[in-house]
Amino acid sequence: MTKYIFVTGGVVSSLGKGLTAAAIGGLLESHGLKVALQKFDPYINIDPGTMSPYQHGEVYVTDDGAETDLDLGHYERFTTAHLNQHSNYTTGKIYDTVIKRERRGDYLGQTVQVIPHITDEIKSCISRVASGDVDVVISEIGGTVGDIESLPFLEALRQFAHDQGRDNVLFIHLTLLPYIRAAGEIKTKPTQHSVGKLREIGIIPDVLVCRTEHDVDDEVRDKIALFCNVQKSAVLIEKDVEYSIYEVPLVLRSQGLDDLILKHFGLKHGSGNIDPWLEMLERLRNPTCEVEIAVVGKYIELTDSYKSIYESLTHGGIENRCRVRVRRIQAEDLTTGDAAQHLSGVDGILVPGGFGDRGLEGKIRAVQYARENSIPYLGICYGMHAAVIEFARNVLGLEGASSTEVAKDTKYPVISLLDEQRGVEDKGGTMRLGAWPCDVMPGTMVAKAYGSEHVSERHRHRFEYNNEFREAMVAGGLVISGTSPDGKLVEIIELADHPFFVACQFHPEFQSRPVEAHPFFRELVAAALTKRAGAVPALEREEVPE
Repeated sequence: MTKYIFVTGGVVSSLGKGLTAAAIGGLLESHGLKVALQKFDPYINIDPGTMSPYQHGEVYVTDDGAETDLDLGHYERFTTAHLNQHSNYTTGKIYDTVIKRERRGDYLGQTVQVIPHITDEIKSCISRVASGDVDVVISEIGGTVGDIESLPFLEALRQFAHDQGRDNVLFIHLTLLPYIRAAGEIKTKPTQHSVGKLREIGIIPDVLVCRTEHDVDDEVRDKIALFCNVQKSAVLIEKDVEYSIYEVPLVLRSQGLDDLILKHFGLKHGSGNIDPWLEMLERLRNPTCEVEIAVVGKYIELTDSYKSIYESLTHGGIENRCRVRVRRIQAEDLTTGDAAQHLSGVDGILVPGGFGDRGLEGKIRAVQYARENSIPYLGICYGMHAAVIEFARNVLGLEGASSTEVAKDTKYPVISLLDEQRGVEDKGGTMRLGAWPCDVMPGTMVAKAYGSEHVSERHRHRFEYNNEFREAMVAGGLVISGTSPDGKLVEIIELADHPFFVACQFHPEFQSRPVEAHPFFRELVAAALTKRAGAVPALEREEVPE
């Protein structure tokens, strides 16, 4: 019988429920269990696809084309679970389903209410990810206990536990232990109030995971256990890690969380072998070299907006046993002045995805700097559009070349709307989404990186390379190194006379893992290392007379 773990949060938001849930999934997999992970978000949007990066951060895309919360990226990076449309539900999606049923008459004249109709749908969503041979389902509830928005989800969890039996359900509650500097004390009262609020709803947590920036002694754990009515062994301290989020599974394992879960469910213990994870951490903690890569974007001040990008750069560093330092550059800052003021000294440049005209000219100048100065370059989605536009303008001499996304009347529309997107009016869930096959041209830089001529990558875009300019660009030196199987859609481009210049229409960051970096990030870091090794040290450059 499938077992269920529910992860809730209290006191404040952004405590790291997603990371904790992902770490638990990884630990359970080490014991030979198959896990499925899921996130419930209380907002009314159907999905985060139309939400501003300033409010939500990155939109993570699954193989089947679901636009989801960024926590799903953590789930896939920490485990081998393959997520899908059932891995992320919002209040809007739940209500939309129920309202459509009501409009069809499925409820046969009943008064449709939060209980039982909304809560029943939430319970059905939990059950959907338990299909097949899944041993444990881990469901994270977004928001904070006490929020009005999360009440239907928590009530559904209470009912679900009642239906399944408490031996088949485990509640893990994540809280904050604030440190009052003036008093020199860690305070447990917010945790007590948060647990009390859960108990009012009818949920009694089995495990408390307490986030803190400071060491916590046994006296504090005793107090939490007593006042929150949990065993001391079930009070875990999740102190901020020193090096990387990938240490979180070790923090939880050292306190016996995986054993506690297995014992609660009466599951057989596997080997618990995490040697590959430990080897990855050893490479991360003990790099033998360092590179600096510039990320030129329009939401550069927001870490979560390019979450998977930054993690994938870390993965590329791990495979090269190299520390990757990121220089974050606001694309708009490159629109005027000398690009070298911002880019000088970097070992690689990456331009990520995006939408709209803001920052585009700055991204194009970053591409030009990378091309003309032989700096390793990786362009992703909009980063490929910028590369194509730069090549058209500065190599082919097509003045004013642009994308119809930002310049509908451009004389040279080298990037244009996908045919399938013409006439589409709704914004949500209507882009080219999910995994699509790609054929790689033999003998190219990309083919060498992949080690394969047939790959599958995840997309999220409306605009594409315009084939009307294909022949001219190829004649001018642009290499089309990847296309759709029918050859109609250009998926990857590169420059043959450049150390590493690759741009792709898809999002490789969604398939990069800490134990296996995506080939593009691995090779970008490798090329950056080669550049740094051949560069003149900064001190020597300063000593060269003008």
